[in-house]
Amino acid sequence: MQTPSHKELLDAGCHFGHMKRKWNPKMSPYIFMERKGIHVIDLNRTIEGLENAGKALRQMAKSGKKIMFVGTKKQAREIISEAAQSVGMPYVTDRWLGGMMTNFSTIRQSIRKMQKIQSMLNDGSLDNITKKERLTMTRTHTKLDRVFGGMAQLNRLPNALLILDINHEHLAVAEATRLGVKTIGIVDTNSDPNKVDFAIPANDDASKSIKIIADYLVQAIREGLDERSQGKDEKAKTEETPA
Repeated sequence: MQTPSHKELLDAGCHFGHMKRKWNPKMSPYIFMERKGIHVIDLNRTIEGLENAGKALRQMAKSGKKIMFVGTKKQAREIISEAAQSVGMPYVTDRWLGGMMTNFSTIRQSIRKMQKIQSMLNDGSLDNITKKERLTMTRTHTKLDRVFGGMAQLNRLPNALLILDINHEHLAVAEATRLGVKTIGIVDTNSDPNKVDFAIPANDDASKSIKIIADYLVQAIREGLDERSQGKDEKAKTEETPA
């Protein structure tokens, strides 16, 4: 698992923080300097945060735990959905509805409704209803899929949230904290790093910064999944071998 170099992080703009007047004093240990009224993030701490988060995610994936990606900002949506899908993990990119975890049973009902409509669309069941009714059902499915599509295969609460902007996704952070769900998040200079279990100090606004961090964390998850798969194969071979 290759950690991004200082140059790669610089090129991605990971070091750019917010204006000094917007800073959170709790980010002081992660700030390298101030330049022209803007805080510059210490990339040594970024690398440290990436490696700690990567180790944790790798172990979670190896243990078969579900990690939900959360990134609803416009510049993060495509990056997050592609990253999550590449390792078969759930994701939320449209908007975080209050109760997505604390009221998970109700959310599951909406997901089942979405899946039922999809099944009816696939098997032709909607061919026997009026055009107006079919249009209403299709619109309902589109709306539900936009919000819950990334969670369709999630049958239980995730074991961790990977959050790309802890301020923007404050509802997700609050629900995870309340339920004791582990949190991994990018923390910019206007954030409180103590609100997540694994803080990665970096620019959470630039798409290049988001992508380089997401790519590294996905790599960590993939390695954990590969180790889990190899472990299962070895166990199966051992059980097949006669004593």
